[in-house]
Amino acid sequence: MPEHVHLLLRRPHREVLTVALQVLKQKTSRRLRPKAGEPFWQRRYYDFNVWTVDKHREKLEYIHRNPVQRGLVSRPEDWAWSGYPHYVTGAPGTVEIERFGVALEEKLDGWDE
Repeated sequence: MPEHVHLLLRRPHREVLTVALQVLKQKTSRRLRPKAGEPFWQRRYYDFNVWTVDKHREKLEYIHRNPVQRGLVSRPEDWAWSGYPHYVTGAPGTVEIERFGVALEEKLDGWDE
């Protein structure tokens, strides 16, 4: 999106998610800050824990449809920064999505009970 980013992340194995996001924000803001002193990122991010396969699918579909709903493109695959083409076909692209498949479903099975 022009003014925000959607990330669907799995918790890092060795580090806490806040540390991973801190590093991401530091590295990108140093490279992309428009002017010295102006912040590139907002202070806080909105997070939502995903515990079920259905919720994972819902969030991923929302992310893919967001540029279409905003009128920026006609189809999800037309958004340059979308992982949709990789998600659907598995072909390499700008953004690649780890495909959890059965492993995710097994891991999350029963968590929403």
